[in-house]
Amino acid sequence: MYKEWGEDEMNSMSIALDGPAGAGKSTIAKKISEIKNITYIDTGAMYRAIALKVLKENIDLENQDHIEKMLLSTKIDIKGNDIFLDGQMVTDEIRNPNVNKMVSHVAKILAVREKMTYLQREIASCKDVVMDGRDIGTFVLPNATYKFYLTASIEERAERRYIELKEKGFEVTLEQIKDEIQERDKMDMEREIAPLKKAQDAIEIDTTGKGIEQVIHEILKYLKE
Repeated sequence: MYKEWGEDEMNSMSIALDGPAGAGKSTIAKKISEIKNITYIDTGAMYRAIALKVLKENIDLENQDHIEKMLLSTKIDIKGNDIFLDGQMVTDEIRNPNVNKMVSHVAKILAVREKMTYLQREIASCKDVVMDGRDIGTFVLPNATYKFYLTASIEERAERRYIELKEKGFEVTLEQIKDEIQERDKMDMEREIAPLKKAQDAIEIDTTGKGIEQVIHEILKYLKE
């Protein structure tokens, strides 16, 4: 089981950015990390890396023993804006549509969340970080220095993801992406372990119709205060 995460274990400044798929979390978090010169932790990429390994090794998600054995032999590293799985850079590979479909199924597995949460807390305990995900302010870092919840309309989130995938050469349709995002929202919000939700003390920012710089400006105002 998870150990409780208390204030005495936070020796650094942390910024938690939560929200659904396509709300702009990763893009905003990267920019904030550059501006504030702090470490960026893309927790979604960590789960995607596990999902990629599940796909590559054709692992049965119902086989708990197999999942746990796979996790014991799995190493995930984050260097700059790149993520490494077992020593191999997989930054682009984890954005594959097949990984998109698999990641929420993988993320709801207790053993997976335990390992990822442990790694994320270890990093945040000794470094100033900005961390984005779905349960950072509510579960991973409940005592984060700053908490934000980014959201946007389903139409805008689907459009953003559609453009991102098309630019990377994937053959997808806007309607397909919208359906996948809606399904992922449902799974993330309804999962039993650390579901997606806004922390009570988080500042909500609707990014619909807003540019990246506008959202960053809003967040920086709160950080200065």
